[in-house]
Amino acid sequence: MYGVVTRNAEEVGWSEFDVGFYEVKEVTGQAAEPLAEAVNMISCFGDNAAASSDPDLVPVDEAGEEATRDRRYFDWSYICPTHEEYRAGLLEIVEDCAAENDAVRLDDVGFPREGFCHCERCERRFAESDRDDWLAWRADVITDFVTAAADRIPGRTYLTLYPDPYDGHLYRRAGLDLDALAPHVDEFVVPLYDTHYGTTYWLETIAKGFESRLSGLDTPFSVELYAVDLDLDDLVRAAEVAEEYAEHVYFGYDASTAAAAIRRKGADSRSGVTHRPGEE
Repeated sequence: MYGVVTRNAEEVGWSEFDVGFYEVKEVTGQAAEPLAEAVNMISCFGDNAAASSDPDLVPVDEAGEEATRDRRYFDWSYICPTHEEYRAGLLEIVEDCAAENDAVRLDDVGFPREGFCHCERCERRFAESDRDDWLAWRADVITDFVTAAADRIPGRTYLTLYPDPYDGHLYRRAGLDLDALAPHVDEFVVPLYDTHYGTTYWLETIAKGFESRLSGLDTPFSVELYAVDLDLDDLVRAAEVAEEYAEHVYFGYDASTAAAAIRRKGADSRSGVTHRPGEE
């Protein structure tokens, strides 16, 4: 199955796509009305606008450094997952999306990086919790949020994962306990973005890593590829590699190129052309 991730409402219904993910809330903070014909997608704890307007929302490390886009390693600004009012607002957005389409995708879920968050609120809540281990407490915070969101989604719950399959990395980085999350998630989505895809060995390695890491769980994973300004042959090759391991393949942010790649793959299969992982 192939799908598209888009900010353009008209593209979710294109015939080439089996599913369309529509960004209802972006990391910029920009919001749109959810669509009945799309899997509405929410950037949960990435929000430049909210972080700029209210510094109390922003996670900090032990040195007091904020997780904002003007600092190294952050492409956008983050919101602390323990902020109750913001969390409640996210769950309202989830409900609004689920009222239009019973499948919803949760994006940008988790703490921003290792070492976050040490705001006064997080320090207090950890001290008041029954956990002695800070990493375990962080994971509880994220699992509780995903559980609450999934309870409001009557259909399929999608959850985006940072593309790091190494054992324990997602847990330490973002507070994502995959074993605890899997019962509440119907499909994990792993974005493997490149602006070229001139080689695909790294894509195969990461996809295979997720296949191994998620084996034994009932939750499948899919791969999302970047489709903007890409050579069509390179994108087709990347898709062929990804679908060897992933349940589905989705394309991000250029519906025209994505549709052309899907048509090319269909033409290749009808003519007997086969691409194998690692082929250049």
